[in-house]
Amino acid sequence: MNKFVTIFAAMVFTCSTWAQNNITSIDIGAGIPMADLRMKSVDKEELSLNDVKTASGLLVMFSCNTCPYVIKSQGRTKEMIAYAQKAGFGVIIVNSNEAQRDDDDSYKAMAKYAKTQDYKVPYMVDEGSRLADAFGATRTPEVFLFDGNGALMYKGAMEDNPANPSESKQFFLKNAIDQLATGLVPEPSSTKSIGCTIKRVL
Repeated sequence: MNKFVTIFAAMVFTCSTWAQNNITSIDIGAGIPMADLRMKSVDKEELSLNDVKTASGLLVMFSCNTCPYVIKSQGRTKEMIAYAQKAGFGVIIVNSNEAQRDDDDSYKAMAKYAKTQDYKVPYMVDEGSRLADAFGATRTPEVFLFDGNGALMYKGAMEDNPANPSESKQFFLKNAIDQLATGLVPEPSSTKSIGCTIKRVL
């Protein structure tokens, strides 16, 4: 029996890895995917990305409750939320961990986590990982920054050392926000997101 469980777990891991590796991220300059898809927030509101977007733009953050990288980055996450809002951007956090919806990333657990973290922006349930699939998001945390016209201008990591944010030397998202706010094109426009895989249902 133990051998069967081990083989099955290995098969699931292999399939999950294959799925993650075969997801293609949207290109810089692309429009907001599924911008009118309505999702449920932990505040029981139904919102779309278009509802949250402002004339300045939109920051979409793929996150969850339990990933060690997310937990280590919470201080930076809240800092970047406030920074983006101050610059006039709408901000939304999306949980696409559908495979853990009956466990640590349940709606109830999300609501509790959002309260603990004192989130001031919508924290949304991405049912079936539909939005993550449309974006080509694979990690938590992973960010996508759009301008006022809804064009993707930056994607990837918030910083260069999410495993130990206090040692980060490059703050990619902050720089992208600053550059966009002054009419410049963010450079770099894309970085590698580092974190836990989004737990999709295969």
